[in-house]
Amino acid sequence: MIRLDGVAKTYRTRKGDLVHALAETSLTVGENEFVTLVGPSGCGKSTLLKLVAGLVPVTRGEIRVRDQVVREPFPDVGFVFQQPVLLPWRSVLDNVLFSVEMLGLEPRQYRKQAGDLLELTGLAGFETKYPHELSGGMQQRVAICRALLPDPGLLLMDEPFGALDAMTREEMSLELLRIWEERRKTILFVTHSIPEAILLADRVVVMSPRPGRIARVIAVDLPRPRTMDMEFDTRFKTHSDEVRSLIFSGRKERG
Repeated sequence: MIRLDGVAKTYRTRKGDLVHALAETSLTVGENEFVTLVGPSGCGKSTLLKLVAGLVPVTRGEIRVRDQVVREPFPDVGFVFQQPVLLPWRSVLDNVLFSVEMLGLEPRQYRKQAGDLLELTGLAGFETKYPHELSGGMQQRVAICRALLPDPGLLLMDEPFGALDAMTREEMSLELLRIWEERRKTILFVTHSIPEAILLADRVVVMSPRPGRIARVIAVDLPRPRTMDMEFDTRFKTHSDEVRSLIFSGRKERG
């Protein structure tokens, strides 16, 4: 589904300084695979996601999605940000329909699909509510529905639960797993949470401090469907210890 070959990204600041956000990185992500990216702040996780989405150009290397070179944003991708970014003057249903409007499609033809997604995420009955009437977790559910409505093959998620409290975050993680089990999208998910990265993923990509590079890719040896109780599984702890060791050893080496 996704192939990165020697991808690197360098930014120039307003002062003219060069910032090496991402070192040469190569990675493949399979069809319907759930892959999480974890690493220290500023290691290039979000940059990598934006490069895959075509929101910013690569400095070196090449990215392909379904064997097509990514040079600009493309329609077969849904993007979920850390903040829901809902339009406050639009209802829940109209916020969900906004994604197909942006693609130049007729919203009326997608009302049933939008309703089905709202039901799938526990938001049936909230169609006419406005963002300020919803909790943070409910707002993020609306954002996920909006991203899923055009039925993209690829879902990119940039710390979508980072601003939520711990209990809501766990609830949303399980909700996302349930949706993924039913809809089977390819998901690339950025997080700062090591337990979240392990709970969700088929594979965890651990990144080093900036300039970010892949320190290791860890295949998660846990059965599906997943539950929060798996955090007590010895395999979960083994994966967690390995990820922590890689992240903190990278920080020490940088220091």
